[in-house]
Amino acid sequence: MQIGYKLASEAFGPEELIRQAVLAEEAGFDFVEMSDHYHPWLEEQGHSAFTWSVLPVIAAKTERIGLATGVTCPSLRYHPAIIAQAAATMSLVSGGRFTLGVGAGERLNEHVVGRGFPAERVRHEQFREALEIIRLLWEGGYRSYEGKYLQLEDARVFDLPDELPVMAVAGSGPVSAGIAADLGDGLFANDANADLVSTWHKLGGSGPAYSEMPLAWAPDEDEAARAVLETNRFALAGWKVMSELPNPANFAAASGSVTASQLKAEFACGPGGRPAPGGRAAVRGRRLRPPGRAERRPPIPTASWTSSLTSCRSRSGR
Repeated sequence: MQIGYKLASEAFGPEELIRQAVLAEEAGFDFVEMSDHYHPWLEEQGHSAFTWSVLPVIAAKTERIGLATGVTCPSLRYHPAIIAQAAATMSLVSGGRFTLGVGAGERLNEHVVGRGFPAERVRHEQFREALEIIRLLWEGGYRSYEGKYLQLEDARVFDLPDELPVMAVAGSGPVSAGIAADLGDGLFANDANADLVSTWHKLGGSGPAYSEMPLAWAPDEDEAARAVLETNRFALAGWKVMSELPNPANFAAASGSVTASQLKAEFACGPGGRPAPGGRAAVRGRRLRPPGRAERRPPIPTASWTSSLTSCRSRSGR
């Protein structure tokens, strides 16, 4: 198992994200994973730096730590040809340390270009086409593609690394798990669900499997819970809600009744970062640990943050 540090582009500005990534490497984390948002979840978070401008700076300021998008949508706000080119370049400038995490997107970020936000079935079909285009361009040469939703005309990515980046595909159910198995090199689990990972394996999926464990660090448990209540309370809504709401104001309304005690049950809060008994963080830790292998717990960097996520990555075969 590898342990990573989540760089929340919604919660910190670009300079602070870079600083945290450097500290994460010094602290011994295996990788950093950065969200790719146009909007923050809540106005209180107050940031939304452009991920593809920040990651190359992190690559230049670090030597060992892995880098990943967690995750980018290559089918709505971006065209997949752009992501194919960007990911190939990131792999080159990072010395092969980059993982392309991709997903079907959230309305919060994807509606901004005025193309709407389609129903889940259409999003999955469009997402599959986007990954097919990325794979096609990574084969090299001039390529064209005529899909139901997406097209590519006579395009070539000239700078391709000798070893292509791992493409880890976000999954929340059997359809997206199937896309991950067919076109991905790994899985980003939207929830630490053993059945989802099992479905992915049964459909032929293999490679690294990622999930996230929510943590809130502060000198004491109550202060940590208050920080989560201010900036991360939206997380209790669940993926079905999180993928559909259009703006931070909607997330504020949807999470207005969340209490600190509810958050303590779901987040590991306080200076020790221990999950609450029976809470979601504890469950995620158990389900992600491969049999017979001990979990490595590197120190958390002492940056000035009060709430974040730790990402876990395990490797598995088919």
